[in-house]
Amino acid sequence: MCVDVTGVQRVANITAEEFEERFAYSPTPVIVTDATVNWKAIEDFNFEFFAEFYSNGKMGKKINECFFFAYKSGLKSLHEVITMDAKRANLSGDPWYVGWSTCYDEESRKLREYYNRPYFLPKTSESDTVDWIFMGGPGQGAHMHVDSVRHVSWQAQVRGRKLWQLAPPPECLYSCQAFSFTVQPGEILVVDTNRWYHKTNVMPGDISITIGAEYD
Repeated sequence: MCVDVTGVQRVANITAEEFEERFAYSPTPVIVTDATVNWKAIEDFNFEFFAEFYSNGKMGKKINECFFFAYKSGLKSLHEVITMDAKRANLSGDPWYVGWSTCYDEESRKLREYYNRPYFLPKTSESDTVDWIFMGGPGQGAHMHVDSVRHVSWQAQVRGRKLWQLAPPPECLYSCQAFSFTVQPGEILVVDTNRWYHKTNVMPGDISITIGAEYD
């Protein structure tokens, strides 16, 4: 699946038909550079936004399982994230990086007012009802792992820069190569995290906020 893949490709102004043919279900990771142009999330999403958003407690009816990934932060829940002290929240205290899924109807609906389904996704594909948010400071990220999710995912880098490292599965080590790349603010990465082992690291500078979802 990865013999001819030597790096990520960057594209823009790509039609849904062309994306489906070249990338949608391909092992080649791709970055679409112009898919968040009109997203309110680019301007509005920051730590304070999520702290206020989740503090009201009115998320509606539960429609999915709720997941929270603490990584090495020591934070045990989303509540602990949004109530952390100001020094740590503004990245002046202990470093942190976390991820969580949406799991309530009102939560998903309100968040999706700030971003759209990426224009390049195949017109016949269905998007998952679960969205993922990953947030944290420089030097932090996810360890090398492979996912066990149902479909390919897109991940929009709303704030900050994130270094990705991809590695082939063990059975392909002698035929394929590992490589790395940086996703810039406003770019969307599409990668099959069920097939590629991957590790992320937030680059120096702004807090990193990533929004992602699967599509079939």
